Amino acid sequence: MEHKEGRSDLDIFVGIDVRKATLDIATLPEGALRQFTDDEAGIAAIIAWLKEEHGVTRIVLEATGGYETSLAAGLAAAGLPVAVLNPRRVRDFAKASGILARTDKLDAQALARFAGVIIPPVRPLPDEAQRELAELLDRRMQLVSMRAREKARLATVLPVARRDIREHITWLDARIAHFERDLDRRLRESEAWKEKVEWLAAVPGVGKVTIFTLLARLPEPGRLNRGQIAARVGVAPFNDDSGKRRGQRYIRGGRGEARGALYMTTLTARQWNPAIRQFFERLIAAGKPCKVAMTACMRKLLTLMNTLVKRKTAWTNLSAA
Repeated sequence: MEHKEGRSDLDIFVGIDVRKATLDIATLPEGALRQFTDDEAGIAAIIAWLKEEHGVTRIVLEATGGYETSLAAGLAAAGLPVAVLNPRRVRDFAKASGILARTDKLDAQALARFAGVIIPPVRPLPDEAQRELAELLDRRMQLVSMRAREKARLATVLPVARRDIREHITWLDARIAHFERDLDRRLRESEAWKEKVEWLAAVPGVGKVTIFTLLARLPEPGRLNRGQIAARVGVAPFNDDSGKRRGQRYIRGGRGEARGALYMTTLTARQWNPAIRQFFERLIAAGKPCKVAMTACMRKLLTLMNTLVKRKTAWTNLSAA
């Protein structure tokens, strides 16, 4: 978390509460409250207004399931310092500040206060190609979920509907395969992604779904150190110490979909990846619980993948080092 030293009294902090139809904006220290429509005209008006303001130091908005994407992309393209945050962080901050009630205007004010106190770092937002990759992955996951439910129904459905369900499953199989081909094509045709695909695909235990998920949900490999990438996925251990007490370390937060894909990959890597298999066996022999050993293996595998992308090297070179 970054804090700005020597902050000027002229700095302006902006909180934007995003809703499907409206955008409520609060600014500090002026305390101004304004509302715009959540469409192209409203976003253009917000950008024009904020660019006229001198001293805009940070603009904060919450991730709202995609409703924030157009606004965040527009603000970033205009060169404005925007940060998109996990809603839980802002809500915890509001509760700690004594703000218990919730309205659109109060939420915008809480966001502005968060911006002024915390000054969250501005990170690069996903470009259009990255957003399209994530959208395709979302659709594939939706279809996989539908297929799982349809397969579960086969066990209890009456014969009169069984044929229709089987036909639907066949159709879902074809659509899932279509999206997987599209994802693979985009990754291999992209100058930014194709080398990463080759490096990651060579890691024993890493399959195409893991590659799709990591590149769509975690574009940072190669740009972060081992601790940062582990925290971003949610496999970095947190201390729980107080005085002389040394509590058990635990993990929390991070990007759930990337962590889920990493878990499934680690299960496979325990069998087919010698480095991960030996590491897991060593931890179990030392008396570590299976869950703790698995988490450590997930972190190790992620760190190794991050390193090979950073060094632009093949798995064989890395594992032999």
